[in-house]
Amino acid sequence: MGKRLPAVLAALVAAAGLATAPPAVAMRGDHSDPAELHFDLDRADIPSLQHRMATGQLTATRLTSAYLARIRVLDPKVNAVLALNPAALAQAAASDVRHRTGRTRGPLDGIPVLVKDNVDTHDQQTTAGSRALRSRPAKDATLITRLRAAGAVILGKANLSEWANFRAAKPTSGWSGVGGQTHNPYVLDHNPCGSSAGSAAGVAASLAQVAIGSETDGSIVCPAGMTATVGHKPSLGLVSRTGVVPISAEQDTAGPIARNVVDTALTLSVLQGRDPSDPATLRYPSTQPADYAKLLRPGVLRGARIGLWRLPVLGPDTDAVVSKTKASLERAGATVVEVNLPYQDRLSALEFPALLTEFHRDIDAYLATRPTGPRNLADLVAYNRADPLERTCFAGQELFEQALAAPGPQDPAYLKNRAELTDLSRRSLDETLAKYDLDAIASPTNPPAWKTDCETGDNDVIPSATPAAVAGYPDVTVPAGSVGPLPVGISFMGGQWTDGKMLALAADYMRVAPVRVPPRYLPKLPG
Repeated sequence: MGKRLPAVLAALVAAAGLATAPPAVAMRGDHSDPAELHFDLDRADIPSLQHRMATGQLTATRLTSAYLARIRVLDPKVNAVLALNPAALAQAAASDVRHRTGRTRGPLDGIPVLVKDNVDTHDQQTTAGSRALRSRPAKDATLITRLRAAGAVILGKANLSEWANFRAAKPTSGWSGVGGQTHNPYVLDHNPCGSSAGSAAGVAASLAQVAIGSETDGSIVCPAGMTATVGHKPSLGLVSRTGVVPISAEQDTAGPIARNVVDTALTLSVLQGRDPSDPATLRYPSTQPADYAKLLRPGVLRGARIGLWRLPVLGPDTDAVVSKTKASLERAGATVVEVNLPYQDRLSALEFPALLTEFHRDIDAYLATRPTGPRNLADLVAYNRADPLERTCFAGQELFEQALAAPGPQDPAYLKNRAELTDLSRRSLDETLAKYDLDAIASPTNPPAWKTDCETGDNDVIPSATPAAVAGYPDVTVPAGSVGPLPVGISFMGGQWTDGKMLALAADYMRVAPVRVPPRYLPKLPG
């Protein structure tokens, strides 16, 4: 599917009447060419795009065409887009009719969105990056239904770490048997982190306005941090997981990735919603904001109390970025208190065994919903053993095999461990927030990206995502700085259902510390 991308894209470009010459990176130029725009696409946000569409300066078809042209030029370097949606331009044209007739459906109407390829779309294959799953699901995921209802243009599917990095003991993030290796657009031979690698790298390279990622532990925030984008791992239960290829119902959630916080907030407002087929969504409070963008006001950091969890294990270069982050927070009027979160060693010991049991349970249930293809985890193991292409980078499938042998979901030891895991993860955040009277806890999202190497796999030590991921609490990462050309993010974590507050704090931080710069697609580190 990924190998046919240029041919599919050529057909889409031809249908749009695009010029064959590559568009300028900033998307400026003669207004007569629908592949070019008169503004910097990298810096544009959804409100400004909607203003242009409302005043007749821009159409959704023109915006979608510009993104398609940009994919044609840049994605061969980045390899973030696994497959384009042949209906993207038709969706954009329908949005243009709504704009002309005053029937727009909200801020995402006509906005191109890239979707991680573990989210079901009835009109495209959903593979989780695996060659075993090259088929169409029976219907859209609930979150896709919500995006379509909001008028968003589903631009295509993003590459990912195969099976969301839950297959091999030593995986290489951003690689899948279907899509190959996604590259970090800042330094192309370095890793984008995962598993939402294509979603984050695609947004960083301005191949879509917004992308959808998913996370069990770090899979939204780590790739967002490593590509200088904004990633939001929502409170578990805000966004339906129905139709998203699972690892664990106890931790999984989908969430938005964008180049700024307002786009992230607007997308979350669309994704959020109750779904009877996902009981977790029935638990969020009725007081939860309906429009998160309305909370993004300048000055939110003034008077706020922020706990800073430094994590020196990420190295002195990352810690130097953290020190600059602390200075920026204090300059914005926040009080910064350095903290250490308790129970982390115990969380680390308990999480992986619990995920093995939950993955076996949840992947079997998901595969049963697919019209064709493997019916259970044992079928996946057998397929991988028979397909040499599935062993070209993820050489092993140790996690699949361990999950097959793991205790069942009614096992008393598993139930005891999961209860302790959930309790300690929530206490690690709740007790720290209460002890120091904090509005949020900030921590480095990631170290600088490592060099991609299939032989050695990932070189990751990234503990900051775990407390919020296991607890089901919100985690928002924004760019904090860089080590050389490689970005480092800062995460804002808070109590359950405080997604709006975390987005507001993160937006104010980006206002006072505007450190993000567009990628330069360096082939390797200078020098």
